[in-house]
Amino acid sequence: MFVLFFRTLIIYFVIIACIRIMGKRQLGELQPSEFVIAILISNIATLSIEDTDIPLIGAVVPIITLMSAEVILSFITLKNEKTRVIVSGSPVVIIRNGNIDQKSMKELRFSIEDLMSQLRINGIFDIEDVGFAIVETNGQLTVYPKSESQPLTPKAVRNPKGGCDVPPMVLISDGTLCPKVLKECNLTEKWLEGVLKKEKIEEKDIFLMTCDPYAKYYIVRKEAKK
Repeated sequence: MFVLFFRTLIIYFVIIACIRIMGKRQLGELQPSEFVIAILISNIATLSIEDTDIPLIGAVVPIITLMSAEVILSFITLKNEKTRVIVSGSPVVIIRNGNIDQKSMKELRFSIEDLMSQLRINGIFDIEDVGFAIVETNGQLTVYPKSESQPLTPKAVRNPKGGCDVPPMVLISDGTLCPKVLKECNLTEKWLEGVLKKEKIEEKDIFLMTCDPYAKYYIVRKEAKK
């Protein structure tokens, strides 16, 4: 009995340590690779606790191995966009300017019932109020309401012309340009070159740059290395 008690405690603290190292996320925000790791670790822990004939090291080593693999993969996906897309996928727009993209919904096997349910969760009951709806890589739906359906804010009061029906998009992420966003916003590389020249900054020195179809942009510079 005492052996089982101490085995359980050791495995518990090992898993807690591994989760702290991998980072904090809610269950609904797990990426596919993280979800797989969580299932594998839980199964290994369960087997090692139930079967005392399995050496404790036989549970600790696989758990630490899985944790290490996840940390390494996270580092690679952070630095490499192609790997990030392969491992986690990419967000998919299923409502654009109020129009439902039926092809994308079929590819995602996203039914009308799924769509309406997610819209209600986001507080929207009339699909005509939706400007953009995006299925994130974790399966959750992010909704951007049309300007006339957005709540009144001090910013909206200062801007009587109203807001924008298209949300800002990430044009440059950690020094890497996304040409698809330029096309999505009907902007050109010449426009981008002009902006970079005006701001006196190079593309590689940008941590984050967003823009919208109205050529409104926002830039966050990379912090200087110490």
